[in-house]
Amino acid sequence: MIARYSRLEMARIWAPENRYRIWFEIEAHACDAQAALGVIPASAARAVWERGAFEVERIDEIERETHHDVIAFLTNLAEHIGPEARFVHQGMTSSDVLDTCLAVQLKEAADLLLADLDGLLAVLKRRAFEHKYTPTIGRSHGVHAEPTTFGLKLAGHYAEFARNRARLVAAREAVAICAISGAVGTFANIDPRVEAHVADKLGLKPEPISTQVIPRDRHAQFFMTLALVAAAVERLATEIRHLQRTELREAEEYFSPGQKGSSAMPHKRNPVLSENLTGLSRMVRAYATPAMENVVLWHERDISHSSAERMIAPDATVTLDFALNRLAGLIEKLLVYPENMQKNLDRLGGLVHSQRLLIALTQKGCSREDAYKLVQRNAMPVWRGEGDFQALLKKDAEVKKYLTDAEIEEQFDLGYHFKHVDTIFKRVFGEA
Repeated sequence: MIARYSRLEMARIWAPENRYRIWFEIEAHACDAQAALGVIPASAARAVWERGAFEVERIDEIERETHHDVIAFLTNLAEHIGPEARFVHQGMTSSDVLDTCLAVQLKEAADLLLADLDGLLAVLKRRAFEHKYTPTIGRSHGVHAEPTTFGLKLAGHYAEFARNRARLVAAREAVAICAISGAVGTFANIDPRVEAHVADKLGLKPEPISTQVIPRDRHAQFFMTLALVAAAVERLATEIRHLQRTELREAEEYFSPGQKGSSAMPHKRNPVLSENLTGLSRMVRAYATPAMENVVLWHERDISHSSAERMIAPDATVTLDFALNRLAGLIEKLLVYPENMQKNLDRLGGLVHSQRLLIALTQKGCSREDAYKLVQRNAMPVWRGEGDFQALLKKDAEVKKYLTDAEIEEQFDLGYHFKHVDTIFKRVFGEA
C-alpha cells in the first residue's frame, strides 16, 4: 500500500492491528463453541475474552524466532491469558485463522468499494441527466461518426458501473466464507458446529468443502471483479483524456486556483487525474493474474498463494478504493463545454448525416450500392475541405432524380438522432 494512493478507512482494514483483532475474535468465538460442546472448560473460554490481548511489536519479535506468524500470535496471546491458553486453537490449523480472517477483510473491503460505487453512480446519473440532450459527436475509430449526446455517453458508463456493482455483490458473497475444518478439511479434531458458530458471529458462511484452505476460485472471482471495475474506471478516464485534448476541448478536468500544470509551460492544463486513474487501473487489473494462478495448489494445500495474497489483497482494494473516490470527484467537477461540442459536430460540414442520405435514397428506389456511391462522391470533397455537403448534394443531378431540395434538407435535422434518448435513459435508469 502506498500512502499517496490510500484512503484511511480502507487502509485500516489491512493494518496489523485489525488483522490480529480478527484473529483473536476467531479464536475466542471458536473457544465459545468448544465450551458449549463440552470440549473445553467454560472458564477457559471466558478467560480468553477477559484476558486476551496482543501487541504487534511483541508478535513481530516472536515471529523473528519462530518464522510463523500464527504461532507468534498464539504465543503472545498466551502470555496474557495464562494457563487457560492451552485450550486455544484446539483442533485448528493456521489456515483456519488466516483464511477466515481474509474473508472478513475482503468482506469489509467489498462493503467500502460498494459504497464507493454508489457514490460514483450517483454523480454519473446526475451529470447524465444534466446533459441528457447536450449534442456531441459520436466517434468510431476516433473519427466522427454520427451525433449523440453527452448524457448518453455518461449513461453508458453508468450502466457499466451498475453491472460491476452487481458483480461485486456476487463476489462479496463468494468470498465471505469461513473455514474452521482442521489440517486437511476433514473436521477430524474439531466439530463442524464450531465452524458454523464462528461463521455466524463474523457474518460469514461455512465453506461446504475445504481442504486445508478455502478454495481459491472464490478469491479469483473477487479479484477478477475488481479488475473489471478498474477497466471501467480506465475506460471513462480515457474518454475524458481524449475530450480534453486541445483539438477537441469538449470537456476537461477542474483546474483549481493555484494548481500548476507544468514546471516548464505555465499555460498547461493537463488531464492529470484521468492519467493517474489510467495507471492505477492497470495495477488493479494486474492483480487478477496472480489471483487466477493461486487457484492451483498442491494437493490439500501449499503456500504458493500466501505471499501473493498478502500483497494483492490490500493493494488491489486500497488502490481501487482510491481510484473510485477520485473518479467520482473528477466527474462531479468535470467542466463541460457544449459550445465546443457543437463546433466539433459542425466541423465536417454535415457529413455526420451521411447515413440518413443513404437511407433516404434507397427509400426512393435507388439501389443501396448506387446510393452509397452517390453519397460518398459528394462526401469526399467535403472531407478534403472543398465545399458544403448539403450544397453539393443539391447540385448532383443523379441525387436530384430521387430527392428534392426540401427532402435533402430534412436529412440534416440534428434532433432526428435524439428521438430515442428518453427510451434509452429509461432502460438505464428506470422510470424514476
